[in-house]
Amino acid sequence: MKRHILTAILYTVVTTVIFGLIYPMVVTGAAQLLFKDKANGQLIQQNGKLVGSHLIGQPFTAPGYFHSRPSAAGNGYDAANSSGSNYAPTNKKLIDRVVADVTTNQLDHPNTDVPIDLVTASASGLDPDITPAAADFQAARIARERHLTEDAIRQLIATHTQGRQLGILGEPRVNVLELNLDLDHTAPAK
Repeated sequence: MKRHILTAILYTVVTTVIFGLIYPMVVTGAAQLLFKDKANGQLIQQNGKLVGSHLIGQPFTAPGYFHSRPSAAGNGYDAANSSGSNYAPTNKKLIDRVVADVTTNQLDHPNTDVPIDLVTASASGLDPDITPAAADFQAARIARERHLTEDAIRQLIATHTQGRQLGILGEPRVNVLELNLDLDHTAPAK
């Protein structure tokens, strides 16, 4: 009996050291060596200042910026509260919010269909991307606010449009933070 208890304790200590210390350190070290940018959250810096992450969206509300998807994560893009609203499609709160967002988005484009991703949150509430159609929908407002042509704005959108991964996975998308940073570089907001 004493030998079994000693074996169990020794086995627990050895496996804890191997799988609780050594294995995580090896995996973390390998990730830092092979995929440093991804392992550190794909942080975006500008002029030595951290401005965000390629992986996590953030709110943009000024009229001279491309707006992100709505977020249901906490107070908006709160990574500690990542989740969707979990409202059913018939939930009055969801319907009222979507109708209000459609109305707001249609101010620049009356009687025009609003791309769905501008009025619905993603499952995580942290999606950093919008569809090219959602970016294009905002081009007229951005052009007016930045005193650029719509063609110049559409060129920026095209530059930042990423295709499907491996040609088949996902949908074309535009990273809002990267697009807005390029927009600031091209025509600084006034």
